[in-house]
Amino acid sequence: MSDIKLKTNSAKLVLALATVLVTAYMWLFLHAESQLAIGVLIVLALVLAIVGKKTGTTQKVEQAAAIQPGLARLWSVMGVLALVAAFYDSHFVLMMICAVLLYSTACMGLTLQFGFVGVANFAGAAFFGIGSYTTAVLATHTGLPQLANIAISGVVAAIIGSVLILPVLRTRGHYAALVTIAFGILFKTFIEVNDVLGGPQGLQVPGMQLFGHAFNDGFKLFGIEFSFYVSYVLLSLVICAGAFVLVKALERSWVGLSMDVVRTDETAAATFGLHIARWKVIAFTMGNLFAGIAGSVYGMMVGFIAPNNFTFSDSLLLVSIAILGGLGNPVGLIPAAIIVLMLPEKLQFIQEYRVLLYAALVIAILLFRPEGLLPRKTRLFFSRKDA
Repeated sequence: MSDIKLKTNSAKLVLALATVLVTAYMWLFLHAESQLAIGVLIVLALVLAIVGKKTGTTQKVEQAAAIQPGLARLWSVMGVLALVAAFYDSHFVLMMICAVLLYSTACMGLTLQFGFVGVANFAGAAFFGIGSYTTAVLATHTGLPQLANIAISGVVAAIIGSVLILPVLRTRGHYAALVTIAFGILFKTFIEVNDVLGGPQGLQVPGMQLFGHAFNDGFKLFGIEFSFYVSYVLLSLVICAGAFVLVKALERSWVGLSMDVVRTDETAAATFGLHIARWKVIAFTMGNLFAGIAGSVYGMMVGFIAPNNFTFSDSLLLVSIAILGGLGNPVGLIPAAIIVLMLPEKLQFIQEYRVLLYAALVIAILLFRPEGLLPRKTRLFFSRKDA
């Protein structure tokens, strides 16, 4: 009992220190504006990652998170809230944090599709856009509560995604990917030629309202004026945390086990009586539901959407986050989203070369971490003493 208690206390301390260090680094990174400061922080992150791997510090943090998963999630939420408090009046920083949370939520869906059952989906931005457009229509032409609009937008994205289920089930690998690519292009074309949905000029999305509070108006607390993005960040944090908990619960359950078997070997799965089509449909539908919900909140946050917001390149952005973070591991989505979304914005000072440097950095990361920043651990069926 004393050894278990000692390990638990040690895990709590490690998680607390790791959260403080990561939060402090993110504060410095978001606050930095000069070329020298950003360059030093990028190099520092690479050095710390190498040193952490060599000294075993990274492994200790992973073990601590495995021992105390609930506490690790709580500390992560507290870290985000600390950053929100630090940048309470900075519109741009809060908008980036909100974008990271919403894109991570959408990538939870790709994690279910790609990482769990192996279904390729290169139309993530299309389902993201379906959520945004559905919210715009519902908020403009109906009197439904905004929370209901968010839920309905996710359901609509899942239902429209069911159109792809049959061709996706009848194809595999590259051919299934081509089906989703074609759907993404068709969605953008349909929006562009549809004048009811604003056509190429786009569509205005009414802001979020909850319990009489209009998110776009901002608010005051103890006489301090807070950015209106704070409300959207808090809402996005709740949605992202809920999606994460659900995905982790599925991973640990017999549902996740069945999906893993389908991804690993469909022939063996069918031999043991698993219904291949059923699990693919479930994963594909749930994944599109997450993307639609995230897109709904994103549309209300930016206030205006257009077909150019949901192109094939945006779908590749979502795929790159899912792969860079570690395919099948939802924990890696947040750091991957920070690299993919925030880093190019912080490299604005090098103008046209920023994308080149960002691409080189991503390639370097994948060379040293071919399975992503935080690869998914191998599923263990037995405890150590039983093995």
